[in-house]
Amino acid sequence: RLSKTRRNFSGGFEKVFAGKKKIDEDTLEELEELLITSDIGVPTTMALMERVADAKVANVGEVQQILKEEILSILDTPPPVPQAAKSTPHVILVVGVNGVGKTTTIGKIAASLTASGEKVLIAAADTFRAAAVEQLMIWAQKAGAEFIKHKENADPAAVAFDAVAAAKARGCDIVLIDTAGRLHTKVNLMEELKKIKRTVAKQIQGAPHEILLVLDATTGQNALSQAKLFNEALAVTGLALTKLDGTAKGGIVIAICDSLNIPLQYIGIGEQVEDLRPFDAKQFIDALF
Repeated sequence: RLSKTRRNFSGGFEKVFAGKKKIDEDTLEELEELLITSDIGVPTTMALMERVADAKVANVGEVQQILKEEILSILDTPPPVPQAAKSTPHVILVVGVNGVGKTTTIGKIAASLTASGEKVLIAAADTFRAAAVEQLMIWAQKAGAEFIKHKENADPAAVAFDAVAAAKARGCDIVLIDTAGRLHTKVNLMEELKKIKRTVAKQIQGAPHEILLVLDATTGQNALSQAKLFNEALAVTGLALTKLDGTAKGGIVIAICDSLNIPLQYIGIGEQVEDLRPFDAKQFIDALF
């Protein structure tokens, strides 16, 4: 599913190193350009090139090995520290701009959780788009999850509040709260999301326990800017990167992990439920190289 990125990445290496036994300045410049155009980004690329230069290797194979090891160390960020006692219900606030695949990601996570025996409740707190609520309701039915919604244009924080109350009453294990990606009002999106966060905390101390930011891999460096904004406002705990099968520039995974130090929890590599995968750094590197 990562064939587009692999062709771009591995094919690029082959072109850079074609017919060369030794590494010279021109080769290093071409390598630097390849990394930047793969959406790894300038700061991360510079750090990787510095590591290659410091190693003073002349052999093509050794350069690839160094890059592989360095990229793996960037991607292998530890997952969030698990809480000593998982609160019930465990509340996950899902954020991200419109169009990144947020609703679908929630549906797939819910399906995976219910399949493993968890009782899940989904809250439709993106009340500004009727289509989002309908789509989420279909996913909840597919996943066998409980579902809470209010009327269109209702206060999103009120939906979240009622959802957590309902989850407590119904003995649910997990609450997944969908949120708007933009607002059709004069209210600032980040302020609206902070309000949801505060409201949920009134129901359960320490909630939301996770804030999952969904990003679209095909938007490249723009995804990185979004991640920085959401993280500054909300202190994001984990990332889900969707549509990775649709881009040749999967290097954005490396840029995001290097710049933000937020664990990448899921990657989306297709339309099916099982195509939202827990992120495995080693598997990803093997697919790239």
